Amino acid sequence: MTSDRAYHHGDLRRAVLTAALDVIATEGPAALSLRDLARRAGVSHAAPAHHFKDRTGLLTAIATEGYTLFAAALAGAPDLRERGVAYVRFAATHPAHFQVMFQPGLYRVDDPALLAAKEHASAELRAGVTGLPATGRGEDPRLAGVAAWSLAHGFATLLLSGNLPDALEGREPEEAFRSLTGLLFRPDGS
Repeated sequence: MTSDRAYHHGDLRRAVLTAALDVIATEGPAALSLRDLARRAGVSHAAPAHHFKDRTGLLTAIATEGYTLFAAALAGAPDLRERGVAYVRFAATHPAHFQVMFQPGLYRVDDPALLAAKEHASAELRAGVTGLPATGRGEDPRLAGVAAWSLAHGFATLLLSGNLPDALEGREPEEAFRSLTGLLFRPDGS
């Protein structure tokens, strides 16, 4: 028989999400199992299904939460460079969210809450390139956004995969990213 604790958990949804984020951060999304998460939360093996239905539902909830947190992280940045720094900071402080968000095969891409959170985050990303001066060469202004996104996402991905320790030379990742953007995008246009 299952104990009362298995049925009367204070915030089961949050407990399962937190346990899932821990698993993803240490072992990756492939290691997720609702049964294991229920065990970690101290509830019956069927309890997480009441909140998430299945593993894909759980990953959808993680991606939705990630995009919501991501939009908030980007919103406070005053310019494109600092939005890139916020991007890198978000990846470093929310590695499990970051892993799931950018693997749409893991979650329900048509989930309404996910779509709303993703659109909010996209709007914050686009806001960073809105004030950039035109190049005068007729390029699509969206390409500047793709370039900025590629730089920040690539740096964040390299950071999370452990491929930057030598390049960072002891510097904080955020400061290294600022230096990198300074090398590539000089204020004088050179």
